[in-house]
Amino acid sequence: MKYVSDKSKLGKNITMGHFVVIDNEVVIGDNCVIGSNVVIHEGTIVGDNVRIDDNTVIGKQPMRSVNSIFKSEEKLLPAKINEGCLIGAGVIIYCGCEVGTKTLIADTAVIRENVTVGSKTIIGRGTTIENFCKIGSNCKIQTNVYITAYSLVGDYVFIAPCVTTSNDNYAARSKERFGKFKGVTIKNGGRIGAGAVILPGITIHEDGFVAAGSVVTKDVEEGVIVVGNPAKVMRDVPENQLLKNQ
Repeated sequence: MKYVSDKSKLGKNITMGHFVVIDNEVVIGDNCVIGSNVVIHEGTIVGDNVRIDDNTVIGKQPMRSVNSIFKSEEKLLPAKINEGCLIGAGVIIYCGCEVGTKTLIADTAVIRENVTVGSKTIIGRGTTIENFCKIGSNCKIQTNVYITAYSLVGDYVFIAPCVTTSNDNYAARSKERFGKFKGVTIKNGGRIGAGAVILPGITIHEDGFVAAGSVVTKDVEEGVIVVGNPAKVMRDVPENQLLKNQ
């Protein structure tokens, strides 16, 4: 049993599991595989050769609590999943998102509204990417990473498991914090080791490397390794490890 709106457009050679819901004005390309219990919301665009596994939701509308800092009521664009993507089980991708070609989003990951993800990027299991983020191409963002709202991640960035980023220096206290939320910036080739914590507004410059378990309180300059709590420069990244030499 499944529900497919007669206002949607489906391509050729599509396979669907049980209890699939495809809402109005959805467009799905050719050769797609859609698992059981998948919900694809109104207006979503899915390219050719996309796989969407069981219990995944694409194009979800956001909810706003009375205390949310996000007050805009503007209508968000539909979600767009470009060709060749692999979307795991239990994934939630909100409306206003676009996922580039041949990107993999692993099981139970959450991609919030107003997010773009580049091509050939990997988003690991249980990872959350919050509102108003831009993620580049050819990145590897591993299991249980938290990318805070208003963050910018360049190309060829590596983020190891359980890395946490933050955007609120006031920790939800005082009206002064409003208008000062600032995510992190990780420029091309930046790398972050397992379990590191990156504080609000920090920039990790090209080829900067944050060692596992570090707490980053200051910007990381280009091509250096920082380590510790608070993180301090240890040495330069070896020449053969620089992105230009890969």
